[in-house]
Amino acid sequence: MKVAGFTFIRNAVKNDYPVVEAITSILSICDEFVVALGNSEDDTEELIKGINSPKIRIIHTVWDESLREGGSVFAAETDKAFAAISPDADWAFYIQGDEVVHEKYLPVIQQEMEANLNDKAIEGLLFKYQHFYGSYDYYAHSRRWYRREIRVLRNNKNIHAYRDAQGFRWADRKINVKLIDAYIYHYGWVKPPKGLESKLRNFNQFYHDDTWIAENLPEKFEFDFKNADRLLAFEGTHPAVMQRRIKAQNWKLQIDPEQLKKKMSLRRRILQKIEDWTGWRVSEYRNYKLVK
Repeated sequence: MKVAGFTFIRNAVKNDYPVVEAITSILSICDEFVVALGNSEDDTEELIKGINSPKIRIIHTVWDESLREGGSVFAAETDKAFAAISPDADWAFYIQGDEVVHEKYLPVIQQEMEANLNDKAIEGLLFKYQHFYGSYDYYAHSRRWYRREIRVLRNNKNIHAYRDAQGFRWADRKINVKLIDAYIYHYGWVKPPKGLESKLRNFNQFYHDDTWIAENLPEKFEFDFKNADRLLAFEGTHPAVMQRRIKAQNWKLQIDPEQLKKKMSLRRRILQKIEDWTGWRVSEYRNYKLVK
């Protein structure tokens, strides 16, 4: 069984993405790793090369700045990385520059890839998600946040990234997947308040035009944490590769989670209660077909 990891990245230093941690968190179970390195304005290339692994292969790309609808440029860059992995790879393990896998899940992931290698009905493996928000001490949990997505898929070039590369499609249909007992830790929204303000402006430049940005995100504004809906205290441990970053950059989040919940609409409160009681997320968006 051959496994190829792949990701895309641009301006990781400027935007403080934990891309080194993302790559190294799964590198041990990958035979190769392709990085689509966009035209950066900082030392992202040196950052990637600093991992110093013969498994890593960098391909240089140029982002299409005209793609500003729905984050489609992220899908375009993901597809470039996926297209560059070796044709003899069986599985492709996708990880974004702000996602990290805890080492405790690596044996489970490897076992699932081996167990389902010859089962062609399984076209991808579905991961659970933990979305950290505001600090490393809290995670967001509500209907606003996707709770599952595909991160391991067959090395079939009919597959392509869908919309903003949150997930994938096989040609025009959803991929048949198996849900596995492993999490992706998403750290993209772990920043101090001022960092979150910059993140919001930079992020939305790939989803909206300049007029929308000017009207909705002025140069000076105060970040509103209500997008989290609910912040829950994280009681577990973070991946080993994240420990240095956490010790150097953690801060206390100056917000009351109980007050935050009161900002939820009545509809979302009711739907959230249903999910909490039953585990069923009513009308959940699923960019996949769960078959096992």
